[in-house]
Amino acid sequence: METTTFRGTFRARQNRRPVSSDPFGLVPWVVGKYVLCPLRWHALSVSGQSRRWHLRAYAESELFGLASPAHVGADLWRMHRLQRTGMNRPCALAEVGLDRLVGAIGLAFFVVIAGASLPPQLLAAAAGLALTALLVGLVLHRVRPGLLAARPMPRPRVLVKGVLISMAYQLSIMGLLIGTVAAMGEQVQPLALLGVFGASQVAGVIPGVHGASPRDGALVVGLASLGVTWTAALGAVALTAVLAWLPALLIGGASLGLRRLVGPRLQAAPGTV
Repeated sequence: METTTFRGTFRARQNRRPVSSDPFGLVPWVVGKYVLCPLRWHALSVSGQSRRWHLRAYAESELFGLASPAHVGADLWRMHRLQRTGMNRPCALAEVGLDRLVGAIGLAFFVVIAGASLPPQLLAAAAGLALTALLVGLVLHRVRPGLLAARPMPRPRVLVKGVLISMAYQLSIMGLLIGTVAAMGEQVQPLALLGVFGASQVAGVIPGVHGASPRDGALVVGLASLGVTWTAALGAVALTAVLAWLPALLIGGASLGLRRLVGPRLQAAPGTV
């Protein structure tokens, strides 16, 4: 009896020990953030720049976004890069805003799909998010038509592609979260986590600082509601926030440093770099 109890305890501790292979959760997220999101921007863009240019500009913007409230620094940097290509400010603002809009619609769809385990209030909030984003775009187009005069609306097929990319990116965030929870020695069921993750993304509508935003707080509470200890929940969310800096510094920082070293040669004609 004592031997059986000891074996059971040993196996339980083995199953709960911290997992050192967290990069398996990080790699899909890096692909989602630094490949899928720039490709969505490229699909929506009328700048004439190459995919490579969008990959680099987006990576650079993330470095500024993480250091600013509501990720606003990322948008400002992308606008700056677009204006350096010859695009006027209203058109650059409209392009970055359109990319944000499509991302928000993709987020809303993702939350609704995860809605089997969400309360009706959160489902209503998700639907309201998509509707609000759509109305803002329509009102802006009607009230300030000149703002979008040089920025034609994308074709429906492009919009659908952008929404699907946004949903895939949200899925990669959830994969990263599963990895960080495992790194804390805990496990969660993916389907249960889907609902919690969707709820936390709705809370992300409220601006905040990276790592200490309402979305992060909602995520901690949601993980605790799934049986994860408060310590592990806090640790997993904090680790997720810290890990986001690694590719931003490596990819975005390297791109910024290379541009500074090489200088004007990387500011070549549209469609290059």
